[in-house]
Amino acid sequence: TGVGEASLEGKTEAVVGAINDVKEYLIGQDPTRIEHHWQTIYRHSFWRGGVVIGSAISGIEQALWDILGKALGAPVYQLLGGACRRHVECFATPGVLNGPDCVERARELADEGWRFMRFVPGMPESSWSGETGECFEPFEAIEAAVYWLGEIRQALGTSVELSIDFHHRLSVAEAALFCQRVAPLHVHYVEEPIRAESPEAYRQLRSMTSVPFAIGEEFSSKWDFAPFIEQGLLNYARIDVSNVGGLTESKKVAGWCETHYIDVMPHNPLGPVTTAATIQLAAALPNFAQLEYQHRIAEAYPEDLFPLMPVLDGAVYPLPTTPGLGVEFNPEAVKDHPFEPWEAPHWQRRDGSYTNW
Repeated sequence: TGVGEASLEGKTEAVVGAINDVKEYLIGQDPTRIEHHWQTIYRHSFWRGGVVIGSAISGIEQALWDILGKALGAPVYQLLGGACRRHVECFATPGVLNGPDCVERARELADEGWRFMRFVPGMPESSWSGETGECFEPFEAIEAAVYWLGEIRQALGTSVELSIDFHHRLSVAEAALFCQRVAPLHVHYVEEPIRAESPEAYRQLRSMTSVPFAIGEEFSSKWDFAPFIEQGLLNYARIDVSNVGGLTESKKVAGWCETHYIDVMPHNPLGPVTTAATIQLAAALPNFAQLEYQHRIAEAYPEDLFPLMPVLDGAVYPLPTTPGLGVEFNPEAVKDHPFEPWEAPHWQRRDGSYTNW
């Protein structure tokens, strides 16, 4: 047996439905024909593509790689070309840029050996958490982010690389303003400054700043990545192995990125199966940069549900040694962890209009 993670936050039931749609096809098939099954599932219906089918294929495909690795007695990265590195380096996610606590947290992480840190913007009020339906005003968040990134840079010097994830919350004009303001701080990258439906919008923004961009966590296929790679609109590809179509599609996107000297910085805010699969991918990529590590999420992984899962060593993951993905799922423990639907917070601006979370 094998395990995979199909986890599209906020659309869980839709992904379950997509998997159920193809279960009759999968039952009884040869699990080692991974590429064939990918093509069949993606193309069997006239209605192809999209985030739901991308996530469904990802979970199925990861499980197939897990089965193959176990059958051959090898970690999956050895089947993807072998190790390109001794370990997988991660970047930390210290939290919100809206008060002195972010400086102290950054100092603590630096003392622990973290060299890469990515923050998120927030409102200046210290009580603001972003966890509920709160107010978010881009210009106020921009000012706070620039100020506190400056304080962190002053406190830590050039010993760490600093970056920020705007999660699509800005317009082109707002993003250009932020990039111009933050450029003297030499940030590592700005992630998802604007929504990605329009490559043309990113072309416009690219012409207004030289700050590196990290883009692609919500892309569900190589075709979504195509214009951003070919037109030089991203500097770091935020491939998500549980969105983009699994390890097979991730490897293709990474190879495409390599031809354009773009590094891969995988998106990883989900469970231990996604983390394990992403570590396997990262180990085998020549153009891997760093892996996202979400402290709050990773520290909450239930050990009874996942008796074997990746364990961080300082700021890195060691290369797996067990066959397959390197994670085990205990179905007997599921009853102790009932499913809880999750919905993203609904944010508004001060005038009551909706804004991106």
